[in-house]
Amino acid sequence: MPSRPDAITLETPCDVTVLPGFEEGHVSVQDEAAQLSAVLLGPVLAPRPGAHVLDACCAPGGKTAHLLEQFDINLTAIDSDNQRLARVEDTLSRLGVEAVLEHADATERDWWSGTPFDAILLDAPCSGTGVIRRHPDIKKLRRKDDIRPLAKLQRQLLDNLWPMLREGGTLLYATCSVLPEENGEQIEAFLARTPDAHITTPNDVAWGINSGAGRQLFPAQNSHDGFFLCQTRKAICLGAS
Repeated sequence: MPSRPDAITLETPCDVTVLPGFEEGHVSVQDEAAQLSAVLLGPVLAPRPGAHVLDACCAPGGKTAHLLEQFDINLTAIDSDNQRLARVEDTLSRLGVEAVLEHADATERDWWSGTPFDAILLDAPCSGTGVIRRHPDIKKLRRKDDIRPLAKLQRQLLDNLWPMLREGGTLLYATCSVLPEENGEQIEAFLARTPDAHITTPNDVAWGINSGAGRQLFPAQNSHDGFFLCQTRKAICLGAS
C-alpha cells in the first residue's frame, strides 16, 4: 500500500514519548491502514466547512484526531468506555484540537440531539484479527464463539446510527478485522435491509481488495494491519412534484 502523504515510517521503533515534537502535538502514531478513514472521508468533508460529523466508538482517538487535523468540521465523538474516552481527551488536548466528547452507547439514542450528521465514522468493535502481526497471541485468545456476539453488536450499531445520518450523508464503516462475518457479509446484510443505503467505496485505489461492498486489507509485514473499510451514502428522497 502506498504511504499516506502526511505519514512517515520510522526506521527504528521507539517509545512515542521520545519522538521529536510528540509532546508538542506535532506528530501522532497511527497504523497506516487506519489512516485511510480520513482519506476516504476527505472528498466528503473537505468541500463542507463546518460539517456536522459523528465519530462513533471513538476511543482511543487516533481517527478522531486525524479528522480534526485534516478538516474544518464540528465533530462529536462518543464511546461507552469512560476510561478510554479520557484517552481521547488527552490526545485532543496534546494536539490542540477540539471535539464534543460524550460518554455514550452508540446502540442507543438518548445522547443524540436530533440534528442529523453530515458524515458518520463507525469504527466498530470487532475481533481485532487484523492486528495479528503485532499481537500474534490473538490466535489463542480469540474464540469462534466470540464472533457471533460481535457481529450482532455491529449490526445494532449500523441500524441505530443510520437514521442519524442526513439524506445525502456518508457513513464509513471500519473494522480492524479480516473476518467476512464482520466485514463484507455484515455490509451485504445491512444493504439488504436498508434500501436507502448506496455503496460509494472507491474501486480505483491502490490498496486492499474488493470484499463485498468494501475494501479489505490484510496484515502486511513491516507495513499495515488488517483493516476493512466500506463507504455508504444515504439516498436523497425527492418530494412529489
